Amino acid sequence: MCEEGPRFHIKEYRFAEEQDKREREESRPELVVLIPEVLDSQYGMYVWPCAVVLAQYLWFHRRMLPGKRILEIGAGMSLPGIVAAKCGAEVILSDTEELPQCLKNCERSCRINNLLGVHILGLTWGQISPNLLSLPEVDIILASDVFFEPEDFEDIITTVYFLMKRNPDAQFWTTYQVRSSNWSIEALLYKWKLKNVHVPLWSFNADKEQLASSPLPGRHTIEMMIISLAGASDT
Repeated sequence: MCEEGPRFHIKEYRFAEEQDKREREESRPELVVLIPEVLDSQYGMYVWPCAVVLAQYLWFHRRMLPGKRILEIGAGMSLPGIVAAKCGAEVILSDTEELPQCLKNCERSCRINNLLGVHILGLTWGQISPNLLSLPEVDIILASDVFFEPEDFEDIITTVYFLMKRNPDAQFWTTYQVRSSNWSIEALLYKWKLKNVHVPLWSFNADKEQLASSPLPGRHTIEMMIISLAGASDT
């Protein structure tokens, strides 16, 4: 998925609060994140539309992030995790152990944003590895557009379930692109005793074709949900 490719270029994502006309003359909170993208067919080499939407959710809820420990799985270029770290969370970025270039992408994104304290490790969905077993407690699990290949869906869900059994109060924040009406994780959530809450995009100012001063998510249909253990509190 993330083999060596062509040279990367730097893309800027600029997050800011919406303001009315009276407020536009005043300074407003703003966050600029740089991502070294490669416009290549390899999945992890550029930012997908779902990542910008999830990053917007983190920015919108940035005041609750300091003191939280957050794990991003399938991080790729790591935009959501970088935003979380910039907003004060303790962040762990992860991607498949089988393709070291994916982890190099994470390292590059951290380095260009001057985030030297972010932990990066290999985690392969569906595998109980030493890295998975050695993870500290986490409060939030992030993933953007990991529900891409249906054959991977259960591996992702089982990994999330394993993490939540060890962290019963944790939540899984995920965005996905609607590509087929026949693809669903509802049966898997029921099988693994997980529940999900749909989060409307308008509730965090993400119901737009352009976010963070970028052309993404465009006209793609993006959804967001929060997944937790079926017996856990929604708070």
